[in-house]
Amino acid sequence: MTRTRYLIFVLILLCVSRMTYAQSIDFTDRHITDQMWVVNDGVMGGISQSKIRHDTEGVIIEGVVSLENNGGFASARVPAAFDTNISVLELMVKGDGKRYKFILRTDALPRTPMYQAEFVATGDWTRIRFRPDYFKASFRGRAVSAPELSFSDVKEMGVLIADQQAGPFHLQLKYLRAVAGTP
Repeated sequence: MTRTRYLIFVLILLCVSRMTYAQSIDFTDRHITDQMWVVNDGVMGGISQSKIRHDTEGVIIEGVVSLENNGGFASARVPAAFDTNISVLELMVKGDGKRYKFILRTDALPRTPMYQAEFVATGDWTRIRFRPDYFKASFRGRAVSAPELSFSDVKEMGVLIADQQAGPFHLQLKYLRAVAGTP
């Protein structure tokens, strides 16, 4: 990567990581889609596949979950950060009727727990609201003891499909809004 491209990449990450309560992550923006990455069960020997693609109505995350080779999950992630006064995160989603998990990480290191809250993505655009107490801490799919979640500690967010839901999946994200005040 050239020095100029690297500096542009760093500036984009800094802009996203400096969100305030009045801002949102607009998944219709190609620049946001370009910052996303997939994490599938291949990290543990599985063969699930997923991809991220831009759409004018919001990013599309799709693929196939396979239970072969001890697999069974696919996810997409993006850097995120929130102010200290954020009490609710609103996610606008549309999908295939399957159960997904909205995931938040407070540390980008791979050996740290993530916080997960389940939702179902129907075929219609649906706004889902998440409070910190909706999230459960886990590590590699197992519940763990961890500090209570504060949205201001978040460094990364994403969506995950798992829980023995083999087969094709299709999920679309339009936006994520951080809401200040009481839930």
